[in-house]
Amino acid sequence: MSTLAEQAGRALLAARLRVSTAESCTGGGVASALTDVPGSSNWFERGYVTYSNEAKAQDLGVERQVLARQGAVSAAAVEQMAAGALRASGADLALAVSGVAGPDGGTREKPVGLVYFAVLRRGGRAEVSQEQFSGDRAAVRAAAVDKALQLITAAALAGPVAL
Repeated sequence: MSTLAEQAGRALLAARLRVSTAESCTGGGVASALTDVPGSSNWFERGYVTYSNEAKAQDLGVERQVLARQGAVSAAAVEQMAAGALRASGADLALAVSGVAGPDGGTREKPVGLVYFAVLRRGGRAEVSQEQFSGDRAAVRAAAVDKALQLITAAALAGPVAL
């Protein structure tokens, strides 16, 4: 059986798309999974690990006001992370992920396991979603990587980017 990363790679290659990632809670896990696939240089552009708020603002252009008011774990933050990755990389598709992996850092409003995702195709609108994963830090991060790979595959299966 194919791995999720292999499925994403096949879909990206078939659609002739290059992907970039912008990651926080997964710490580069999505990029690592993608680049574990032989031939990934044909469809993987680059990855950004922007763990701190400063990195999100400085490297991806996430508005400091968004980080201050809504937080790094928010729909607005991941949408801006994806837009920044797309803008900076020149890729056709960007995936952003930010969440609370735990065991600390959770609040009533944003509990451990809450993860936001954004997928953005060049010329399109961001598709933002959230998941509530259970388990320890490793389980949350692994589930977030798997979900990110599924989202990349789905976006690539939508076909080539319109010019």
